[in-house]
Amino acid sequence: MWPSIARSKPPAAVAAAVALLTLAVFAGYALLSHWLMVNAAREPWAVAVLFGPLVLAVAVAAWQRRQRWVLAACGLGVALLAWVVAHGGVDDANRMYVLQHGGIHLALAWAFGSTLRAGSTPLITALARSIHTRFTPEMQAYTRWVTGMWTVYFIGMVALSVLVYLLAPWPWWSVFGNLLSPLAAAAVFLVEFGMRYRRHPDFERVSIRAAINAYRRHNAQPAAETGAPRP
Repeated sequence: MWPSIARSKPPAAVAAAVALLTLAVFAGYALLSHWLMVNAAREPWAVAVLFGPLVLAVAVAAWQRRQRWVLAACGLGVALLAWVVAHGGVDDANRMYVLQHGGIHLALAWAFGSTLRAGSTPLITALARSIHTRFTPEMQAYTRWVTGMWTVYFIGMVALSVLVYLLAPWPWWSVFGNLLSPLAAAAVFLVEFGMRYRRHPDFERVSIRAAINAYRRHNAQPAAETGAPRP
């Protein structure tokens, strides 16, 4: 009975369910991170809970793309986390969390910005080309701009994070780092999404599932192929 029901679900409903589940997981992790940073920032186990999922996510992505050096770095990260937990945590956990937040955003800025160099295909351009059947020069220029916009956004978040950390109480930074940061990224994405179809109606409508599949295909490519311009 249950298998027949599962097979009868339309793909769109399955994709929506997966998206909602993913969103719930990220929201739960953000709320848990905020609570730990405010109430148990210096507990050894809190460091493992906060950093463990991030290291695991990077390791999974590196495994999919066969990036051995990144996998090795993740192994060192796991060893470092084990060492920190075994030795009772760190003296200044707050600074460590700020560095974590900044490191994530700098890595994202590099992932987008490095594709803007001469001879490379901008990240958003590569994703859009794999989705849209018709790709005009105007679409290419716009997707290049969006790639640069996200690069500037991630760098700006690092600068804002440092300012909040230096000028505001720690609970304020925790709200910014754990709650406002993901909400800001979602807001920028939604604003860009609406502006895209208003200013560039030549972009054909695509589903969220198609965009996710394109991103997965892009990540599955070897690193040497992702930056190469397409003919």
